[in-house]
Amino acid sequence: MAAPAPKQEELQAHAVKDQLPAVSYCLTSPPPWPEAILLGFQHYLVMLGTTVVIPTALVPQMGGGNEEKARVVQTLLFVAGINTLLQSFLGTRLPAVIGASYTFVAPTISIVLAARYAGIADPHERFLRTMRGTQGALIVASTLQIIMGFSGLWRIVVRLLSPLSAAPLVALAGFGLYELGFPSAAKCIEIGLPQIILLVALSQYIPNLVPLVGTAFERFAVVMSVAVVWLYAFFLTVGGAYKGAAQKTQFHCRTDRSGLVGGASWISVPYPFQWGAPTFDAGECFAMMAAAFVALVESTGAFIAVSRYASATPCPPSIMSRGIGWQGVGILLGGLFGTASGSSVSVENAGLLGLTRVGSRRVVQISAGFMIFFSILGKFGAVFASIPTPIIAAIYCLLFAYVGMAGIGFLQFCNLNSFRTKFILGFSLFMGISIPQYFNEYTSVAGFGPVHTHARWFNDMINVVFSSKAFVGGAVALLLDSTLHRHDSTARRDRGDHFWDRFRSFKTDPRSEEFYSLPFNLNKFFPSF
Repeated sequence: MAAPAPKQEELQAHAVKDQLPAVSYCLTSPPPWPEAILLGFQHYLVMLGTTVVIPTALVPQMGGGNEEKARVVQTLLFVAGINTLLQSFLGTRLPAVIGASYTFVAPTISIVLAARYAGIADPHERFLRTMRGTQGALIVASTLQIIMGFSGLWRIVVRLLSPLSAAPLVALAGFGLYELGFPSAAKCIEIGLPQIILLVALSQYIPNLVPLVGTAFERFAVVMSVAVVWLYAFFLTVGGAYKGAAQKTQFHCRTDRSGLVGGASWISVPYPFQWGAPTFDAGECFAMMAAAFVALVESTGAFIAVSRYASATPCPPSIMSRGIGWQGVGILLGGLFGTASGSSVSVENAGLLGLTRVGSRRVVQISAGFMIFFSILGKFGAVFASIPTPIIAAIYCLLFAYVGMAGIGFLQFCNLNSFRTKFILGFSLFMGISIPQYFNEYTSVAGFGPVHTHARWFNDMINVVFSSKAFVGGAVALLLDSTLHRHDSTARRDRGDHFWDRFRSFKTDPRSEEFYSLPFNLNKFFPSF
């Protein structure tokens, strides 16, 4: 009698993990001090891109020159350092860098183009007047996040999130910034493309080929690759590679065209109302409040990604609301100091946590120290801030991808064989990309957004909101997930709610105390729920 056929091994799916494994240093486990300091400097280097790009785009339109641009960059750095420390000590306590946000660029440009500034002949005076108008709008807009955060209103919204509705929100917080990646790197392809290739090689291939030193390459790939490509760009510049090239090419490729080193002072301490007393306009304040609301939603997605890459448990709603409140304080500080832009969670730094596999709180606090230090010593900080933009954009290609994949990773909690899941996920992702694309294309062709009434502040409010991919995708997913077959028990399991139930409250999971409790026993006075 023939022996029975060997039993085929049953295939098992990968286990669901509420904390990301294979992280070298989690939220509460700092690396050794020398390594932590270098990692902190790397975070500082990464956040410089947005910190420099936004003032470079705004200050010349406001009437400012290189000196004003350098001073705004210093102010942005200083405020970002303070906000990052506040967030890591008193906010969510996650290793999140709080920096300048692109979301506030559109309402700021609207203020710049306001009719009341058009007749000012002196460029410096126009810059000061415009900056004061921006400050007033930011101060008023900050109250939205402060009230929603500290009152606990945002906690109610966050509790509605399931893994299914969180996935598009977080994914589009990263993938939605695709236009800031390769399109910007390709503006000087001879340095942008080598940066991408070298960063991928150092962070992904070298650690496997040379295991003995692979960890160092994996963790410090950004610093190493930037140093090599920056030096290469410098040799191209001094070697005359761009002599006779178009001005735009020289601006993007040369290492001596930023104007920051010459415009920066040796020592300068930013202070509140350094540009003068803020001015207030109701319409501009409403438009900036819309941007603050969009930044609130985008930061929620970024906070979720940060908690994942820090190998912490999902952030309880009360902690998320507390973090949003402190982010509102950060926007208030931006208005008081005059940064020309509001603040939100830095998506690129969230991606860096994934690239380095180090989600330590101490590392980000050290990076905040670098921000404050180099903002005061202006000349030294300006040297690093003069890194060509295509190099930074090339880094974004990896870092934004990591944040996007943090969102996709939440689908492990969902039933992807459910047609309900497929519809909500696919439709929200598609609309989250398609609607903002329509708004952006319309604006680039017509010079104004699809909503174009006589009330400019109303136009700015609607156009800013629907130009955010993370906001649109997250809102569609949350609406559909909360209303479609809402009372069906099967749908509840398909959306992954049963995995996240324990994280709906601070006290229902014992690990929340380790990750999110306030220092110095402050939880006694400011309890979490």
